[in-house]
Amino acid sequence: MTNLVKLSIKDTIDGLKDRKFSAVELVDEHIAYQQKHSNLNYFITETHDVAREAAAESDKRYRNDQERPLEGVPVAFKDLFCTNGIKTTAASRILHNFVPTYESTVSKKMLDDGVVLTGKLNMDEFAMGSANIHSFYGNVINPWKEKNSSEELVPGGSSGGSAAAVAANLVKAALGSDTGGSVRQPAAFCGVVGFKPSYGRCSRYGMVAFSSSLDQAGMFARSVEDTALVANSVMGYDAKDSTSSKIDLPDLQSALAMSLKGLKIGIPKEYRSDMLDPEIAKLWDDAADMLRKEGAEVKEISLPNTMHGVAAYYVIAPAEASSNLARYDGIRYGLREYKAGMSLDDMYQETRAMGFGNEVQRRIMIGTYVLSAGSYDAYYRKAQRVRRLIVHDFVNAFEDVDVILTPVTPTPAFGFNSDIAKDEIKMYWNDVFTIPASMAGLPAISIPGRLTSKGLPISLQLIASRFDEVSLFRAARNLESILGFKHKPEGF
Repeated sequence: MTNLVKLSIKDTIDGLKDRKFSAVELVDEHIAYQQKHSNLNYFITETHDVAREAAAESDKRYRNDQERPLEGVPVAFKDLFCTNGIKTTAASRILHNFVPTYESTVSKKMLDDGVVLTGKLNMDEFAMGSANIHSFYGNVINPWKEKNSSEELVPGGSSGGSAAAVAANLVKAALGSDTGGSVRQPAAFCGVVGFKPSYGRCSRYGMVAFSSSLDQAGMFARSVEDTALVANSVMGYDAKDSTSSKIDLPDLQSALAMSLKGLKIGIPKEYRSDMLDPEIAKLWDDAADMLRKEGAEVKEISLPNTMHGVAAYYVIAPAEASSNLARYDGIRYGLREYKAGMSLDDMYQETRAMGFGNEVQRRIMIGTYVLSAGSYDAYYRKAQRVRRLIVHDFVNAFEDVDVILTPVTPTPAFGFNSDIAKDEIKMYWNDVFTIPASMAGLPAISIPGRLTSKGLPISLQLIASRFDEVSLFRAARNLESILGFKHKPEGF
């Protein structure tokens, strides 16, 4: 193996332009690396033949000076972005044989910009989970391990395959999706950058839906600069998505060059929870001091409804999931469980019982209950009111600050057999710091900060007001530079 897998996206593009290596060589090395680490279970579907054909096309474009912005860059997509002619399963048995005849908007935008798709990445089934343990195709394994330990750790979820593949150098970048933290949380567990744009910045057309008012495409890369390059590719208005916003795109490249001087950064006092790991709390405090020394104005703020976010989220998201997943009935596509003599209702019941995993069934049942006639006002309507209060908290906060600095997760990555992994309530609370930004539709990014005393990555989150990705990337690039995280998982 050479070091092509370790290059940044920018250095990769520069190397391809300067003919230091070819796109075919680059892709072959990434494919070999993926095969070497196949035991980590990152991919549901590999597209190596497609990748080699695309790489040959990229080399031709470079020879003719017709290269596109991300020409030849090896990437992978979370397996809930529909890919034309390539299986898309959402990590569920019910879609085990689904091959779309169309392309999701965000994946098409990346492909149109020249990326080379090497495969579809493992995930929690229908994006429901925080540890990538709810996949029909098995657990994804975090490339990181604690010092002097062989225990396998969760990569976070639901985009755990995407985060882990980037951390392990299997791809340069990956698409994920973020409903309540499913980009930022696994990015923190895997020591990479994870970015969730404002709700409406990226089209949801062609994404397998979980919770329509919360789902948003996101991306993973190994630096803020690389993340900005991918973000520039996928953001933008799409007439095929009614939730897509027709608003000018941010100039992220200019944002990367801006200093911290004069930037106002808020520290929400409500995020100082008893659940917060002391080493993450120390990183948070240290980062605030570093930012202050670099010229930022750092001040305490209040987001009083923060701790109600998890409860409200786990009413709203399951309610929308129960509606969105009603389409999987064994009639039009996907799994069909039918035996001679079955009634239509029996076929529905058998197909959904066999096709959906336990976590998906749990959330469908919760969602159906909170939308029922006797429970709608008590649960769903009340959760929507809490959501509005959370939005107002952020609106008030952004009158005084430009960005907000918080932890991403209460703890570092944990083991598959840990108390957290075995307790669904503790798993739900793992998203306590990421859910509020999702509920408010705000842009947020996870930046790796340092290693714990046990050698695991921990990260910080930046949140900006809606559609202010410029301030977010301005703060993110400076925070990344200050923290100077250069660590890699052992063996990668």
